[in-house]
Amino acid sequence: MKVGLNVRINVSKIDKSKLYKGAKGVYLNMTTFVDLDEEDEYGNNGFISMEQSKEQRDAGEQSVILGNVKKFWTDGAEVSAPQPDMSLEELDEDIPF
Repeated sequence: MKVGLNVRINVSKIDKSKLYKGAKGVYLNMTTFVDLDEEDEYGNNGFISMEQSKEQRDAGEQSVILGNVKKFWTDGAEVSAPQPDMSLEELDEDIPF
């Protein structure tokens, strides 16, 4: 099955110590859980969080949820795409990087 997903993250929640330099840029490992058949009360199909180590998972640490995942297309059937909360011009200059 093919599916189109919109991903929205809150960049101010990114732990900068988790960013690492790779061959082609700066990266952040993230994890996502998606249920294409179910939506939460906001119409989201899943969430995206910062990747955790095995030790963090074993210790029961809560993962940092960065944002949500919403299905907008599946097998040729379009679903309405979510609209941004504000335009780029309205964004606060307080982006963490």
